[in-house]
Amino acid sequence: MQTTDVLVIGSGISGLSYAIKVAQRFPEAKITIVTKADEEESNTKYAQGGVAVVTDLENDSFEKHIEDTLRAGDGLCKRETVEIVVKEGPQRFKEIVNWGAQFDKDDLGTYDLGREGGHTENRVVHHKDITGYEIERALLAVVEKTPNIQLLSHHYVIDLITEHHVPGTEFDPEAINCFGAYVLDLEAGKVKRFTSKITLMATGGCGHVYKNTTNPVIATGDGIGLAYRAKAHISNMQFIQFHPTALYSNRSGQLFLISEAVRGFGAKLRTKDGQPFMRKYDEREELASRDIVARAIDNEMKLTGDDYVCLDCRHLDREKFMVHFPNIYEKCKEEGLDMFKDLIPVVPASHYLCGGIDVDLHGQTSIRNLFAVGECSNTGLHGANRLASNSLLEAMVFGHRAALRTVELLHRNDFDSQKINSVPEWNDEGLEVPREMVLLNYLKKQLQIMMSDLVSIVRSNERLALAKEKEEEIHKSVKEIYKMNLLSPQLSELRNLASVARLIIHQSIAQKENRGAFYNKDLDS
Repeated sequence: MQTTDVLVIGSGISGLSYAIKVAQRFPEAKITIVTKADEEESNTKYAQGGVAVVTDLENDSFEKHIEDTLRAGDGLCKRETVEIVVKEGPQRFKEIVNWGAQFDKDDLGTYDLGREGGHTENRVVHHKDITGYEIERALLAVVEKTPNIQLLSHHYVIDLITEHHVPGTEFDPEAINCFGAYVLDLEAGKVKRFTSKITLMATGGCGHVYKNTTNPVIATGDGIGLAYRAKAHISNMQFIQFHPTALYSNRSGQLFLISEAVRGFGAKLRTKDGQPFMRKYDEREELASRDIVARAIDNEMKLTGDDYVCLDCRHLDREKFMVHFPNIYEKCKEEGLDMFKDLIPVVPASHYLCGGIDVDLHGQTSIRNLFAVGECSNTGLHGANRLASNSLLEAMVFGHRAALRTVELLHRNDFDSQKINSVPEWNDEGLEVPREMVLLNYLKKQLQIMMSDLVSIVRSNERLALAKEKEEEIHKSVKEIYKMNLLSPQLSELRNLASVARLIIHQSIAQKENRGAFYNKDLDS
């Protein structure tokens, strides 16, 4: 049995910043971070735009940032959460700067602030067009120097441990405790029992429940699936944000994100034959919120029958553009596209989950001693639609608040050690290695096609009813495979994706008005 005081699942900005703060405030605690891929692989790494944070108090204010966030969330944000994140944000930002993260400055030494859709002021701090990568680098460097943090890569969490795993324990769905997790050590090929006093879920999003996404391959909704099976409260799964401008490709999977900051810099959207169209949909044109821009693009593609629309950067200042977006330029060049000569083909792609595991103002879930931070959580900040670049800010603020509450609980030391010590080893006797992986791959593809065709940017009652029927068939097949076969990452991810799909579909059916990122065309009629 692996025993730790704090188990952190995930190695993005949420998990790393939380672990660092707990370690610094409680040096005698043992903190273990497990991540299913390499330590630097996370959604954080792929965040291009930056961090939305008020640093220019002459031109900007907390009130403006709060109002922009509430407006983007379309009436469903929790105002108290928004105020906390916006007002505590600058201090959390200073901390990651002190930890070594670098952000672009102008010739006068002040932060070079970008502006993205939904923002009324320039307030996005960034490191060129690889902000997330820079933050991840800085945090990992701090973790490596912190002696009471252990980081284990290639460790895949397959289930949270709660009362229903402990022999002789009555299971009360309204009073569930988390005692750690069962973790598959991918290199050893063995499921290990990790018990902990506190467990933090920082597993990121669920982009790969759809065919096309800007998320890395690890974003398979693992945290949501784990929490769902453990009976945690989960909500707002119907609010999936689609990024308007991913680089078009014939291939399914992760698409390259062309940051919203490019439109903030002045790029224009056009149809395939070069006609501008955003004025028809919103007076803010390219700087409207993401849900509006994504639906506008989706509608134009349906009207023209084209597979994509285009982003026009040809009129932009080349020298300044190259300073801000060198990696985006190079990626387009690799695809045979010159951003200053060619129209760039773009499509909307699944990008961000606005809902997730319900948490309070300290990141605590409905399960005792289980916290959730980052994209897998539902803090109430985003409401029906996330304001651009608010996600890294939320991760910093809630990572901090969850760390403070964790330290408080560790000092209190009110944990059920008897139950923790009674957790049994993982039992996989009698199960077989899957004879063919093709069935798992087939079911995953069917799930992604179904979600992309029926539960995407625009939904309808008929599409959702059919999706529910198809999802139940897939869910049944996955359950049968799980009963008979030894666990693998592929099977675990499929289980989690099926759970995520079920939640999105059921909560979409329950949603009776169009808000933010959710749009059902039958609700307008």
